[in-house]
This record gives sequence, structure tokens and C-alpha cells, in this order.
Amino acid sequence: MFVIIVGGGKTGSQLSSQLLEQGHQVRLIEDRASVLERLKDELPVGVVFAGDGSSPVVLEQAGIEQAQVLAAVTGEDETNLVVATLARFEFNVPRIIARVNNPKNAWLFTDEMGVDVALNQADILARLIAEEMSLGDMMTLLKLRKGEYSIVEEKVHPEAVVISKALRQIKLPPQCVFAAVIRKGRLIVPNGDTVLEAVDEIIALVHASQVGKLAELLGKPS
Repeated sequence: MFVIIVGGGKTGSQLSSQLLEQGHQVRLIEDRASVLERLKDELPVGVVFAGDGSSPVVLEQAGIEQAQVLAAVTGEDETNLVVATLARFEFNVPRIIARVNNPKNAWLFTDEMGVDVALNQADILARLIAEEMSLGDMMTLLKLRKGEYSIVEEKVHPEAVVISKALRQIKLPPQCVFAAVIRKGRLIVPNGDTVLEAVDEIIALVHASQVGKLAELLGKPS
């Protein structure tokens, strides 16, 4: 996958390093001389591109027409929005991610502005805290479809209502499926005859509106 990242601060450089380690092709655009010097020491030759990421000419020179993903992660919301809009409507990049620095500007980072995913740190932290407080031991592994669905993991409580029941006997919440059961380190692909045991680890795909019901099903009865 070819990813263009605009903004060479700590977020941009760390994101670049991680994507490169995963085998992706990355081009990081930055125009501050002091930052460029640091980036040349941190990243491989050919990754860092000097220029203004909000310039269509610079984006073209960086290869945006071949990019599958663009991430605008500068420290300026105005710049991130300009980059996102250009990437979507001028160059038709399939996936646009933009960083929100000031939570008050979050309302601007929408599909209409070309943004698929808005990274609002304050909102992310608030959601994580709320999830931890309401869902007990359930862990969110991955969010899909802009948070509409989640892949979650939770251990079956020893007193849960599902203990010793086969999956076909359990009425799961709507839009929820069990993807795997991990038992004593062994992964089981579940079917209707799989019987749940205490402390089984369940990996499930669930709609955001049903996460609480799934937690009640697997957790200690209230």
C-alpha cells in the first residue's frame, strides 16, 4: 500500500516508521527545515519529501496520484483540511485520514470536506474512558466502518448465563457474531455445537449499539 503522510512532527514520523516496518510504501511531506533535518536521521532515504503538503504541485511531485491513503497530521487544522480536500476532490485518493488538533474544529472534519476518518484525540480518549467504565473487562481490538462496528475480546465470567451452553442455545444480540473462542491458549473456530466454558476468551464482531448487551451476556449477572 502506498501512503502519503503530510506533517513530519512526532505523529507523522512515528506513523511513517510503523508503516514502513509493516512493508508499506511511504512518502512523508514536510516543509520545516529543522524538522527535515531530524527526519533524515530517523527515516530511510527516499521517504522524506521536502515541500508544502497543501500545494497541489508538491502533492503531485510526491506521487499522490498513486496513493491509496493520505494522512494529514500537521499541527494546524486548517492545513489538514486543505490537504484532505485536495486529496479527495482533486486527486481522488480512496482513503483520507485527518488529525484534529482543536476539538472545537471537529465538526469541520466531515465527508463533505473529504475526510473519511477524523483523529480527534480528545474524543478518542473520552470514548475509551466511557467504554472502560461501562464494559468492564471487554477490550476493543479494532473499530470498523468509522466506529459503527467493533471487534472485541472478553473473557466469559464464571457465573455468566452462557456457561455450559452451546452457541446454538445462546441468543446473541442483533448484528453480533462470535469469530473465535480462545481456550487455554488454543484458538477454536466456533460453530453451533461449541460449548462455552468459564474464562473462555471470546472474540466477536458487534455493532456499536449492541456492545453493552454482549457485555451483559458474557459478564457477571447483575
